Amino acid sequence: MCVGYMMEAMMIRSHFLHSPLSILSSYSSSSSSSSSSSRLQLSSSCSVSCSLMDTHKQGRSKFMEFPFVSGPHKNIMLDLISTLEDRFQSHLLPCSLPPDVQHYITNSGTSQVSLHIRPGNTDSPMDFVMGSWVHAELPTGGSLDITSLSAYLNSSNDAPNFVFELIRSSPTMLILVLDLPPRKDLVLWPDYLKTFYEDTKLDTHRQALEKVNEVQPYITSSLFIRTVASPTAIFVRIQTENDGGERMDEIIRNDIEPISKQVLGIWLDHCACAKRELGEEDRAYVRKRDGVIRNKTIEVDLGTSFPRLFGPEAANRILEAIKEYFTV
Repeated sequence: MCVGYMMEAMMIRSHFLHSPLSILSSYSSSSSSSSSSSRLQLSSSCSVSCSLMDTHKQGRSKFMEFPFVSGPHKNIMLDLISTLEDRFQSHLLPCSLPPDVQHYITNSGTSQVSLHIRPGNTDSPMDFVMGSWVHAELPTGGSLDITSLSAYLNSSNDAPNFVFELIRSSPTMLILVLDLPPRKDLVLWPDYLKTFYEDTKLDTHRQALEKVNEVQPYITSSLFIRTVASPTAIFVRIQTENDGGERMDEIIRNDIEPISKQVLGIWLDHCACAKRELGEEDRAYVRKRDGVIRNKTIEVDLGTSFPRLFGPEAANRILEAIKEYFTV
């Protein structure tokens, strides 16, 4: 994010929802009293499951609004989300974060966040998919709006992850982050560099975007972020004339959207669906690396950004919920 690539850090693994099928499998009708008791337990468990599903639907509905950004900005988020979820729909579980973590607004109404995480099931190569938006009114006027979509694989696959983020601090200023961050050292594993970055020609998309007149390279001040990014990462700053954002929306629609869809397509075809046979030693390496990066991101990024945006009490509640799932 503009406040430290913050939303990329919200990579978490959610709990499985309690399945009504598991309840039904233990149902017994050996006697009328035990049957009655089982029916009561089933009704109670189903009520809990239905309540969780309602929470998921409400949180998802709020998340998909993207209420503070322009039409083209919203459209690119919805398009990327639907493309990713359509490919892995049967492998993703519903979001089960607490309601006040799925959507939180400060008492003053000046800042709010919507967070939606869908973990992968036991047969999925996906660890989780995370989408979010943040809106914060600035003391100087205007607002900071950040929309983000990330997808992370589990240790059954060592292919890169996917990160997309738009950071808009005014109608005429935007920062784009689009990357497939590596999960192996590219010096020690040169074949990894060739397979996922050279053969897929990922760098051509960065080169194409930088030909747009208003686009300039953006260098984050975080050395940590620079370390974990790929050599083909797109970090750009886009500044347009003071025209109310019309030119910016044109760039989002005509340049950012097609390039982002192409990069997501590469990730889906060549990374998420890659057949990578990993031995236990390689899996252990990937788990360790993933864990270090996630923990460091919370420590360096969210731990300082969230209190500033939402106050210490709310920030602690959201961070504790994230930490509970943020485990490799």
